Amino acid sequence: MKTITKNLVLGLLLLSASPALAQTNIKSFRMTSKTVKQFEKAEWNIEVEASFSNPFLQEDIAVDMMLTSPSGKKLVLPCYFESSGRVQGAMWKSRFLPQEKGKYNYYFQLRKDGKEIESRQATFVALKSNGKGILHLRDNWTFKFDNGAPFRGIGENICWESRAEDDSKFFKELHEKEKYNYEYLLPRLVKNGGNYFRTWICSWNLPLDWKNGINNHRYQNSEEYFNPSAVRKMDRLVNLSDSLGLFMMLTLGQGTHDAKHGRYAVSTPEFFVNEQAKAQYKNRLRFIVARWGYSPAIGAWEFFNEIDNVQFRNAGNPIPAQHIVQWHDEMSTYLKQIDPYQHLVTTSISHRDLEGLNSLKNIDFNQKHIYKNNRALPTTIVKYSEEFKKPYVIGEYGYEYDWSKNFNLFGDEMDSDFKRGLWYGLFSPTPILPLSWWWEFFEDRRTDTYIKRVRAIQDQMLAAGNGSFKTLSASSETPRVEVYAVKCGAKTFVYVYNPANTAVNPVINVDGTNTVKAIKVYDCESGKYTDVKLTSSSNGLQIKNMELSPNSDKVFIF
Repeated sequence: MKTITKNLVLGLLLLSASPALAQTNIKSFRMTSKTVKQFEKAEWNIEVEASFSNPFLQEDIAVDMMLTSPSGKKLVLPCYFESSGRVQGAMWKSRFLPQEKGKYNYYFQLRKDGKEIESRQATFVALKSNGKGILHLRDNWTFKFDNGAPFRGIGENICWESRAEDDSKFFKELHEKEKYNYEYLLPRLVKNGGNYFRTWICSWNLPLDWKNGINNHRYQNSEEYFNPSAVRKMDRLVNLSDSLGLFMMLTLGQGTHDAKHGRYAVSTPEFFVNEQAKAQYKNRLRFIVARWGYSPAIGAWEFFNEIDNVQFRNAGNPIPAQHIVQWHDEMSTYLKQIDPYQHLVTTSISHRDLEGLNSLKNIDFNQKHIYKNNRALPTTIVKYSEEFKKPYVIGEYGYEYDWSKNFNLFGDEMDSDFKRGLWYGLFSPTPILPLSWWWEFFEDRRTDTYIKRVRAIQDQMLAAGNGSFKTLSASSETPRVEVYAVKCGAKTFVYVYNPANTAVNPVINVDGTNTVKAIKVYDCESGKYTDVKLTSSSNGLQIKNMELSPNSDKVFIF
């Protein structure tokens, strides 16, 4: 009898030690931040006791932070898996950004095998801070922060750090330079007046989903589900951007969907319709929101770069547009559901519209890319924003898109296009000024320093109208001279550009401005101010008796 009892006890001990039969429970949680402030990150460690195969798949296991804000809002924040230990249980982490000041109630919820297990209740108080919070929609001209302050983005594409092997015909050596990393390019962007940039998650940059075949020496091969070196780099990128006051459009991309990277393998057309592939992508979104969604530096989540090029990758058998549109509808709806901060959501096309894509409820702003036609920037922005009643953004623009060409042969034209795109954007109803491509080329020529010239006027516009912009009718009596006018509060700004190869003395008419107390004339190239003679009429203002040099521009402020 003693032997039977001894064996039974031993068997029970063995069963209790079996990972497969481990008790499912939230053992403990601890706030690791010393204080909690509004618009600043707070962190918790959550110790979980449970068995699982892949902690990044919510079908296997999931941990959420359930919060009630001071105003009574119910928030659900995904938590992310950090590590497992032999002695202690598995560790999840929560990163939360309070958007309200005051007392929060919260608990953690573990979902496993169809069951929901809750931790004890707890509270914390978010102290008031001077932060601004997350960017949201305001109107076609501006976004706004949680605190209501208006924002317009100005910057460029910095879509990746230098690659190990670049495929450019004439700029391979330039593009492979080690200095082209975030630590160099982002502080430079801020110094040059920028506050916004666009960057990619792909196989050679921030390769979250890739185990190997990464064309970048900054990352290491790994058998982990999410590549640890990419996760660490993304942490650094977000922290750096936050410290610099920069905002990014993070292009999430398709990720990888093949077996060699530990994913459910589907073809590209199947990716948009296969339920298991969609579930896999939702888990990817969940991890990204859990780990980096807290950051105000996330200016927008962008699903795809140029989805129409993905659609027509097989030109003879394109992916049906409705499959792609339905996928975006489902994923944008899901992203809004799991993102408690409600970051802006977008996607982009190259040049071919997909019917229905511009009208999706949870795509906050639409965008396309325009090359070799910078005069189409303002007309395109106006057309799409009016037609679809939401902001429109030019996510890429440039004088040339073909990287097999030697840009140095037409460098002046490249520079002029870079500058004009910014001014066209500034005087058009878009919350993010057009973002130039070819960041290494323009850095090498120091063309990127020009951003500060446009930023100087943008800051005056925002201050004058507190984010209010109104387009005014303006025209030139001189052929080819271009003119745009915008009223911001009590100030009117008029942009005049002479694209000709000869100097002109244009006559500019601006409607709706009859009383002028003072005027400044801003030289766009030098950044210096001068005076000009004006003539007022009952209908508006007339600018004359001034000379515009070839390919030069000025801004009149009155």
